[in-house]
Amino acid sequence: MQTSGAHIFTWGNLSTILDVLIIWFVVYHLVILIRGTKAVQLAKGIVLIFIVRIIAGILQLHTTTWLIDQIVSWSVVGIIVIFQPEIRRGLEHLGRLPIFGGREDSVRSESIKFINEIDKAIQYMSKRRIGALITIQQETGLEDYIETGIKLNADVTGELLINIFIPNTPLHDGAVIINKDHKIAVAAAYLPLSDNSMIPKRLGTRHRAAVGISEVTDAITVVVSEETGGVTITRNGRFMVDMTRDEYLKYLTAELVPKKNDNDKWYQKIIRKIWKWGADR
Repeated sequence: MQTSGAHIFTWGNLSTILDVLIIWFVVYHLVILIRGTKAVQLAKGIVLIFIVRIIAGILQLHTTTWLIDQIVSWSVVGIIVIFQPEIRRGLEHLGRLPIFGGREDSVRSESIKFINEIDKAIQYMSKRRIGALITIQQETGLEDYIETGIKLNADVTGELLINIFIPNTPLHDGAVIINKDHKIAVAAAYLPLSDNSMIPKRLGTRHRAAVGISEVTDAITVVVSEETGGVTITRNGRFMVDMTRDEYLKYLTAELVPKKNDNDKWYQKIIRKIWKWGADR
């Protein structure tokens, strides 16, 4: 007896496969969402309750089954309350999906926030003449230099950068390297020193290291002088010394913040405005 392939590719079978894929996708992203949070332990407790319910049903433990059914019936409200932070974060994540430019706007806002944190640290350290060396990865990998530092894998905040470079602390001597995900990969990393004779004699080892890394990679490096509090930025073998706040903010914004796409049709702009309505409220 031969079976026709048409019987396999029916709408019923395809819808079942699609149903399974959707559930798998949702469960996978829920696991990613709650990973590393206190919700993981709560999720384990919920799974344990369902396992006990199944066993109680098989063993015909009627009282236990009834009790667990009551708990499950009222657990929906409890789950919403308990998992409120995760649910909110998940909905915010949906709002950043690349629909009508949502992803583009999200990347821009994250880049601006990143620059603001860098600026916060620079302003604090510059006024107090705390030396700093911050390298921001671009297209060229920095793995060889990351291996020389102390691993952090931390979010970039002004407060953390300031604490790293406070004198006489274990991490202050060396460079902070920020990877392409805008995470502090390592601190106290060693960068190659430049032999460029054009570097003024008054500039110290930090500046030579900043120029050195710019000669072998396309990374952007920010230096705060310990002697003068001046701010220097290096890239592609060039260095800009004693930049004002407006100058380095303009440079970092031009290099790190994605440009707006102005090629959208008129109706796309209207849809984008509706999609973003209330996002900054």
